[in-house]
Amino acid sequence: MKKILLVLFVCSFISVGVNASTTTLNSKPQPDLREQVQAQADNQDKLPEVKVDLREEAVIEIPAGIVVPVINMQEISTQTCPVGYKVKFVATNDLFVGDIKVIPEDTAFYGYIEKINEPVVGTNAAMKVKITKFILPDGHEQNIKAYIYTSNNNLIGGELTPPAEWVKMPHYQDTYQGISWIHRGATLQIRPGGKRSMGTHTSLPVGDRHLIIFVSPVSLTHIVDE
Repeated sequence: MKKILLVLFVCSFISVGVNASTTTLNSKPQPDLREQVQAQADNQDKLPEVKVDLREEAVIEIPAGIVVPVINMQEISTQTCPVGYKVKFVATNDLFVGDIKVIPEDTAFYGYIEKINEPVVGTNAAMKVKITKFILPDGHEQNIKAYIYTSNNNLIGGELTPPAEWVKMPHYQDTYQGISWIHRGATLQIRPGGKRSMGTHTSLPVGDRHLIIFVSPVSLTHIVDE
């Protein structure tokens, strides 16, 4: 009987040892929390860098009333150019909105003669030049609404002509001396008559400098490279 109990005890001890050994082999050591955080940081460093060109996404508005200095690239005359005649001007300076350059130097502006007033007696010929688009040096095209600026509602020309005749008129000068008036002889003065001469045609020579004024705001989504 003792031998049987001894054998059973030894078998139970061996079974427990085998189970403990199996549990030890199957369990894997858990990584330290700091190692996990460091591994995640290393993976983030390996991610590709993504660059977004914000210039193509931002919207910059050119307000109405702003002016751009330009130079004329061809002869424009009310005598030789009809309504609809196409014109070209080139910017001579950079235009900034805030600290952003929106229209660089050498930007080309295109338009046409919108209106022509023929010369008449007393008034020279006049015209309006409308600008419909500009093309940046990098080739980007933008539609706009603008005019060649003048203080006369953007009308180029239209001045009064010189008098057609001059009239001589006497001008009498009287002086008071003591108790009586002394009349002196009349002085002839030349004054313009009531008639004016025939008006002449208006032209813009090549190389003339002008101002283009925006009459409507423009929203730009394309900004040129510096």
